[in-house]
Amino acid sequence: MQPIRLLARPPLRSVATAAAAATASRPSHLARVIVPALASTTTTTANRPRFGSSCCSPPSAAPPGTIPSNARKMSDDAGNPPKRPTSPAEVSQYLKETHDRLFDNNRAWAAEKAQKDPGYFARLSAGQSPEYLWIGCSDSRIPAEQITGLEPGEAFIHRNIANLVCNTDLNVMSVINYAVRHLGVKHIIVCGHYGCGGVKAAMTPKDLGLLNPWLRNIRDVYRLHEKELDAIPEEEARYNRLVELNVEEQCRNIVKTAAVQQSYAKNQYPVVHGWVFGFHDGLLKDLKIDFQAMLKNVQKIYNLSD
Repeated sequence: MQPIRLLARPPLRSVATAAAAATASRPSHLARVIVPALASTTTTTANRPRFGSSCCSPPSAAPPGTIPSNARKMSDDAGNPPKRPTSPAEVSQYLKETHDRLFDNNRAWAAEKAQKDPGYFARLSAGQSPEYLWIGCSDSRIPAEQITGLEPGEAFIHRNIANLVCNTDLNVMSVINYAVRHLGVKHIIVCGHYGCGGVKAAMTPKDLGLLNPWLRNIRDVYRLHEKELDAIPEEEARYNRLVELNVEEQCRNIVKTAAVQQSYAKNQYPVVHGWVFGFHDGLLKDLKIDFQAMLKNVQKIYNLSD
């Protein structure tokens, strides 16, 4: 496997100079935000990781025990940057506010639903019969219902790092079995996303501790498609293609299961789909998995339909 090459970066001096020039024409309160932010990113080459972010695109680094700078709104009502909580009392207040905010949001959501549809919660409490099983990445930026316009009860959701379907993972195997045999889902969707930190971490040539056995599944995908991937010279394009191939292989792993094969033989469903989400435009890409062809090919060896 060829080592993945980082994309060339502009010299730090030219970036800083350009940013300084840009802030000169901005209002003073914006300049105060931009310049410190730039300073916080100017790490030395020796301290910069070779292969990008770690698993699932973590936020920018902050010292342990501190509150991320982007945790609060970016400016107060006057347009000034907010004061970051630093004292124990401020941190405690911040934690209380961010906890209570979820309950405030929940009460507002429940009230709005009840007002628009008085029978909504009665129907919701009667049970679930989702059409879809969604297996996606744990990345916090990809809420399945929101990006597809689904309501609660319409999709059975399972998420993990890099949207993997491993036959030794009792979590995902239990989800598939329950969704197919008991809920009778009609579609199973594996949804990855471009820029997946799990995929990038899998290509990092170093010991990642507890993540090693999990990410090895992605490295196995690379091994299976090594010739195609190594022929792609540009790093970002190679990563994107690996994201797509990873989704395809997880679809194949689903097709290998007895629950899916037996249900399809009896009912002609579920059908398995592979999608990829793009942050740059918010759109889903259908990889157009040929489910019937994949099933036929898989059953040459993994026939569990009887």
